[in-house]
Amino acid sequence: MAELRGDADVQSGGDTVDALKSKKRSTSEEADSIPISKGLDPHRYKMDYPCLGTCVIINNKNFHQSTLSQEDHSSSASFVCVLLSHGDEGVIYGTDGPEKFENLTRYFKGDCCRSLVGKPKLFFIQACRGSDLDDGALIETDSVDDQTTDRIPVEADFLYAYSTAPGYYSWRNTSNGSWFLQSLCEMLQRYRGKLELMQIMTRVNCKVALHFESSSNLPGFSGKKQIPCITSMLTKDFYFPA
Repeated sequence: MAELRGDADVQSGGDTVDALKSKKRSTSEEADSIPISKGLDPHRYKMDYPCLGTCVIINNKNFHQSTLSQEDHSSSASFVCVLLSHGDEGVIYGTDGPEKFENLTRYFKGDCCRSLVGKPKLFFIQACRGSDLDDGALIETDSVDDQTTDRIPVEADFLYAYSTAPGYYSWRNTSNGSWFLQSLCEMLQRYRGKLELMQIMTRVNCKVALHFESSSNLPGFSGKKQIPCITSMLTKDFYFPA
């Protein structure tokens, strides 16, 4: 069995949580930049841009929040950001300390990044959101359309997929990695182009909830469960191309 390191990492083969030890909780838009789907499904995001979009993966590094939001995303269909680090409720840790998650995402809202207005902005977060442990429970087996307003809420078209529910630890295996990201990659590979994103995320939830359980020699840390948490402000169906 593995033993706990100083930063709450469990050594080879065990499961660990993405929390830092002893940390306390601390407007208007150009019409041609809004994706209008003419002759297409009005309830489905337009994906036939020259570029599918930008995907940024940040693994516990410094993040200059404003840089990507200042880029021109007019030719892109979407924006994806994957964050992997330690965390707590409402914050994620960089090498220079904690940062409120809302401070990172606000740069991509409609009033700050106009070239992403009406386009899906997906954030996948692998980090703890507190210090609670989930013991599990036994179960019994058996963009804006022509006919609508030309304004859109600045908070629209975001999806936040957290690796765990509010207040809970987030688990990862030191050999195989994050339970959440393992499941996310598997389900995206299997169902892209076939299922809508929220259907895929439901399968991710199921995979994490039913197929994973922690194994650790730290007292009280074995046999624990985890459930991802998705918050969606998407206004249309999103399909990853096959």
